[in-house]
Amino acid sequence: MEAVVIGRAHRILALNTIAFTVCFACWMLNGVLVTFLAGNQVFDWGPIEIGWLLGIPVLTGSIFRLPAGMLTDKFGGRPVFGILLLLCAIPMFFLSQANSFFSFALCSFGFGLTGVGFAVGIAFTSVWYPKNWQGTALGIFGAGNAGAAITTMLAPTLLKNLTNDGANIEGWRTLPVIYATALVVMGVIFLVFTKNKKPQSHGKTVGQMLLPLKSMRVWRFGLYYFLVFGCFVAFSQWLVPYFTNVYYLPLVTAGFFATAFSLPSGLIRAFGGWMSDKFGGRKIMYWVLGSSMIICFMLIVPKMEIHSPGRGINARVPGTVTEVTESTVKIGNIDYKFGHKSGKLDRLESGLLVFPTKEVWQEPIVQVGEKVKKNQLIVKGNSVIYFQANIWIFVVLVFAIGSIWGIGKAAVYRLIPDYFPNEVGVVGGMVGVIGGLGGFVCPIIFGYLLEGTGLWTSCWMFMFFLSAICLIWMYNVVQKLNRKDNPPPKLTIDSQ
Repeated sequence: MEAVVIGRAHRILALNTIAFTVCFACWMLNGVLVTFLAGNQVFDWGPIEIGWLLGIPVLTGSIFRLPAGMLTDKFGGRPVFGILLLLCAIPMFFLSQANSFFSFALCSFGFGLTGVGFAVGIAFTSVWYPKNWQGTALGIFGAGNAGAAITTMLAPTLLKNLTNDGANIEGWRTLPVIYATALVVMGVIFLVFTKNKKPQSHGKTVGQMLLPLKSMRVWRFGLYYFLVFGCFVAFSQWLVPYFTNVYYLPLVTAGFFATAFSLPSGLIRAFGGWMSDKFGGRKIMYWVLGSSMIICFMLIVPKMEIHSPGRGINARVPGTVTEVTESTVKIGNIDYKFGHKSGKLDRLESGLLVFPTKEVWQEPIVQVGEKVKKNQLIVKGNSVIYFQANIWIFVVLVFAIGSIWGIGKAAVYRLIPDYFPNEVGVVGGMVGVIGGLGGFVCPIIFGYLLEGTGLWTSCWMFMFFLSAICLIWMYNVVQKLNRKDNPPPKLTIDSQ
């Protein structure tokens, strides 16, 4: 860690950020490509297979983050990052030759190594900046998450053009080649224009480097990052099929709306780093976790139309039905008036509905000449509750939670140099592993939740409970620390 900012640091930061952006764009490729291939029936993949293919690259990029961080602390970021970019281009290229679930999964496992670029870049950026710049610098680097937005925004259009709007479906195989080329070009640029630098701890043994992982604080930071980063990664991919299935949008439009989630989350991370430097990572995390709970709760309610029995009408006295009209049932000399269906729900789909809307009406269930008993049901009630889950409101909420998680990502990594200044690579790598595992596990969990409940919003239920767990754990830890730092005064007995 430097004592002051030097000019070369900004150049290294810029190249780190660009390289990470390329890596992240490649890491998120399956979110668009798998949805396209499944939607066009190129491969017969269901929700569970799609969930696995979305998660496999994230798994690779997660489990290798710790060793990648250790290698960066040991050898420096220039050789590790440069070789990583060139190495990942190989399985990315062979993805263009995949013809089965197994081959697609195998190539996805290989190019998923692009995900470890985060651990490499965090450690390589940290050594170039002093403590008071750590939040801002790491936040700017983390803006490379916007690579997810590049894929969700551009890849659908590229697929449309490469396949001639579906006429030449095999044209999809050119897309991985384009991504592989970008990795090679970036790898060469990185090796040529960066200068290597190692942290002070680069001479430690493996055991000494792993010693900070005994701290529970590392695992708590990891859980926070599981939410704000892992779930961000999961939704960067999951939102594409979400939009196509829930709102019946074409792939290109779904990719554009998914960008509303991923783009601000990446770009605002730099602002989150500045906020964490100014107000402290802990205060920012309180705000992030609380806001995440509120928004996820708002997103839980699915688009729905619930039919239920409503208030009916019972005969007050026994008798014979003498007349049945559109609004009245007559028994003897008594008229029973009821409300008929207005059809207002049929006209609401195209409008903007923020809250659930209901319609109630009644229908006669007796006929002229029929004898009825006292208290017998003669007119049944019907109730329909309709919730539109308007797409524009949904996009705004998705934009908000993506931005909030982006700030949270910076806040978590602002805390690491404070507690582990000479082990940023190892601790950041481990936190990245846990967070990255969220990106792997969550699409699979979402797939099983969708299969089990039939509700696309079941993913937001999971997010709500995860946010609550993080907030409660953080609150309890902070309260214990406050009691430790400010113990209550001891009571003494005055002997006089």
